Amino acid sequence: MTTPVKRPTARVPGWVKALGATVVVLAVLFAGIRLSVLPGLKDLFGTETRDRSGPALLESIQDISRYDAASGNFQVVVDLEKDTKFLPDAVRGSRTLYVGAGTVDAYVDLGGLKEGDVRVDEDRTSAVLRLPRARLGTPALDVDRSYAVSKQRGLLDRLGDLFSDNPNSEQAVQKLAVRHIREAAKESELTERAEANTRGMLQGLLRSLGFERVRITFAG
Repeated sequence: MTTPVKRPTARVPGWVKALGATVVVLAVLFAGIRLSVLPGLKDLFGTETRDRSGPALLESIQDISRYDAASGNFQVVVDLEKDTKFLPDAVRGSRTLYVGAGTVDAYVDLGGLKEGDVRVDEDRTSAVLRLPRARLGTPALDVDRSYAVSKQRGLLDRLGDLFSDNPNSEQAVQKLAVRHIREAAKESELTERAEANTRGMLQGLLRSLGFERVRITFAG
């Protein structure tokens, strides 16, 4: 009687197993990403969004004595490009086209008026007011009306977004949009409009109180 000879079992190298496990993990992750962007399969894994933020805390209260007399709406297209020396844009680099919309207020500060800035005659029929020049407030970016038109990033930048706490950050283009809006407000006639509106408001108020002649100037 002959005994069958058993052939030795071939062992799979450890690096082959590790490589296979890595491929499976990447395939699962890729499949999950593809499923999340396909219509109708977005909630396949039962994803829920919960707001666990704490209550807002009041840090301080500041009295405001200024009169906001005018407000300007601005829109700017920001084209921000970042290049790296000796590397093509497809490998390292980014370009973002961003539409920023925001407002800038122009105001007159009435809290710093001195005794000589307001003169009223004895009959209380004539008044002379000297007010400070109108100023521009801090630009406020409207995130609801601002959006990124396109984003182009190199391979290394895309890989960096995967391990970043804040991928695809728009902070740089938002700051640039605020700066351009501030510059546009300075070149506009917003402060002149604020002074004209302030003059009209005070003249109407004082005349309703019985003043017949009201003269308002701006200085400083």
